[in-house]
Amino acid sequence: MDVDDQLSRVFSALADPTRRDMVARLTAADATVNELAEPYDVSVQAVSKHLKVLEEAGLVSRSREAQRRPVHLEAEVFDLMTKWIERYRRRAEERYRRLDDVLAEMDTEAPTPRPDSERGAS
Repeated sequence: MDVDDQLSRVFSALADPTRRDMVARLTAADATVNELAEPYDVSVQAVSKHLKVLEEAGLVSRSREAQRRPVHLEAEVFDLMTKWIERYRRRAEERYRRLDDVLAEMDTEAPTPRPDSERGAS
């Protein structure tokens, strides 16, 4: 899968507040679908659909431990997002630095206004 395509899927998956909350909860520990469904007023089937979106985006995976099928957060995806965000943050900071330089240069070139007392105010 292309990196830009994966980023689109990740950001799209995280656009939903329920899915963002699930991801936040999975940062603490793996959980089953039933455990993830507990705080929400939705069916386990609806939570499973949310998890399917997160899984297709590469944000979570499911494994089998005896009778349990825990959902696991795939933290590597956050590295991909962080690199993308960081690249554009650096570009924006560089633009602001250049603007600061231009403004500082304009400030040093502008004539300093004299106080009224020096202009011969009447």
